[in-house]
Amino acid sequence: MNKFNVVILKLPILYEILTEIKLELNFNLINFNENNVQFRNFVEENPEVLIISSDQRGNFKNFILYNKVFKIKNLLQQINVFLSKSNYEVKSNISIGSYIIDTNARIISKDTLSLKLTEREIDLLIYLNKSESECSSLDLQKNVWKHSEELETHTVETHVYRLRKKILDTFKDNNFILNTKNGYKVWKLKKEILLLKIFFQKNLVKKKLDLKKEKEVLKEKN
Repeated sequence: MNKFNVVILKLPILYEILTEIKLELNFNLINFNENNVQFRNFVEENPEVLIISSDQRGNFKNFILYNKVFKIKNLLQQINVFLSKSNYEVKSNISIGSYIIDTNARIISKDTLSLKLTEREIDLLIYLNKSESECSSLDLQKNVWKHSEELETHTVETHVYRLRKKILDTFKDNNFILNTKNGYKVWKLKKEILLLKIFFQKNLVKKKLDLKKEKEVLKEKN
């Protein structure tokens, strides 16, 4: 299977940074120092290519506007959103906890129930799923709504609220998208249960050790 092509345009330092972790990347990394004939020919031959640049003048199908305040972690998360939606992905189905998302049909399903979503809602769920920590409204505004300066954070919150309500109405689930003090996250059922099991097992072992110590202390006193 061919890997997804990601072009770094006129950002030599970023290209050097990504090259250092190239073996860990699940996409082809390509560098162009200029928007020249060679670059334009490549884009014409590869219309699905994702282009990352600080130059806003290009009119590209898949594009991430890069600036110096970008963290590499956030940039890789944005790239993964494109990867998840692209035709280069192995499957169009993404599993999040007990839910299945069909990115092509834009449908989320659970058991016999299903719900049609918008492209933005799909992007939001994919981004939350790939994030290892909670995402703030500002984070979502930058990375899902593509750095729209005109979009206010309360607009993001309204979109998330509407999506949570749609999921609640269809699946009777109010805990799939969680709103914590640090931001939003999705409930990854299998992973969360595993972490809870580990937590309880550790606590059980600790209690057994504490009980053993108490018994030893009592024996010494007697």
